[in-house]
Amino acid sequence: MLIGEVARRSGVSPRMLRHYESLGLVRPTGRTAAGYRAYTQEDIRRIFHVESLRSLGLSLRDVGRALDDPGFTPSGLVADLARRTRERIARETELLTRLQRIDAAEPADWQEVLQVVALLRNLRSGDAGMRQRAALSSVDTAPVPVEALVEAVLSETDPNVAGALRWALAQAGERGPELLAAGLGSALPEVRGRAVRCLAEIPGERATALLREALGDTDPSVRRTAALELGARGVAEAMPELVGMVVEEANDVDAADALGTLAGDAAVADRIVTALSDRLADAALDSSARRRVTQALAEIPGPAARDTLTSLTGDGDRAVALTARYVLELREPG
Repeated sequence: MLIGEVARRSGVSPRMLRHYESLGLVRPTGRTAAGYRAYTQEDIRRIFHVESLRSLGLSLRDVGRALDDPGFTPSGLVADLARRTRERIARETELLTRLQRIDAAEPADWQEVLQVVALLRNLRSGDAGMRQRAALSSVDTAPVPVEALVEAVLSETDPNVAGALRWALAQAGERGPELLAAGLGSALPEVRGRAVRCLAEIPGERATALLREALGDTDPSVRRTAALELGARGVAEAMPELVGMVVEEANDVDAADALGTLAGDAAVADRIVTALSDRLADAALDSSARRRVTQALAEIPGPAARDTLTSLTGDGDRAVALTARYVLELREPG
């Protein structure tokens, strides 16, 4: 079979076939009477072997060794090829992400492209001050894609930078909550906590719905952050967690304030009083926890809270009784 026919059948160009021959990879077995290269079926089979190994990323030198050197084993080479391929994919994925984010920013000219590139680079800087400046300038200097802000805030450990990123994200429009939802699904509690803190600074029903979901988180700090914000938003579902925070002395003052906000609804106020009273009746509750629960009743308006406080003035725990009397004086001065 002549080289033209081989090229048509194999998909390898005549030029490449000549190159293979010059390297000793595939030599045609014979020549015609006119001196043309003549390939046998075995030669063609070897061409396909060469192409198969090349498709794995092997160099032509390694292809030759793989086909001709019995001592050349694939184990180490294939593992190295896999490693290099993963590295290349990671680089190309990073490039694709950067390009997509620049495209999402809809730059009007190349100057804006350069500004977006600079901001994206600075958001990943090793210098916390540079990251913070990039976050603060992202609102006015150039439109940074929301995806970049979410990625940055979910990985940020510096509190000042994180605060700037949360602020920038809150200004970035409606897509923030949806993107932060992925952070709530992270296996890492610290990432879920960052997502909740971001959602706490974003108004709207979608952010509130995601905060409700966070009330079921397995990590106490995530649940508590969500509960405090939901309490401030008047979401009664946060009440059990807030009561637990008062008992456990976990941001208990803020939790009591949030309970006071929820108690603006009379029906919810009665439920809060019932929940706090149930805790007070728990024989296992220590004196300091009972005192905190008594103090929390000061934030709850209405007769149910007043009656509970009145009954507590005669409590066997003197500290609790004194706290109840003090709270009643504050509620009903004179």
